[in-house]
Amino acid sequence: MNLQPVLLSLVEAQNNHDSKAYAECFTDTAIAHDEGKTYKGKEEIRQWIEKANREYNAVMKPLDYSESEAENLLTAEVSGDFPGSPAILKYHIRMENVLISSLRITG
Repeated sequence: MNLQPVLLSLVEAQNNHDSKAYAECFTDTAIAHDEGKTYKGKEEIRQWIEKANREYNAVMKPLDYSESEAENLLTAEVSGDFPGSPAILKYHIRMENVLISSLRITG
């Protein structure tokens, strides 16, 4: 699997529970969607992942990755302190230059 550098950084930041490094993978105007909520901009994304890290202590293991003109799709096994762990989640990603401009996480 050949992940783009920013996605390697995203996985590393998640697994190290580094919310600041996680947010740096996004554009300034990025949007993230998870569990029915929307987060706009690096600061909201940082706050969201920091809270999620505290609550779930999740780590991710990439399983599959594909790219298309519409979006990139990263499938990962996510395990942590939440019901149903581990879970297979899909990260629907849109890129702007070398950063993430949109992230939607689905089950």
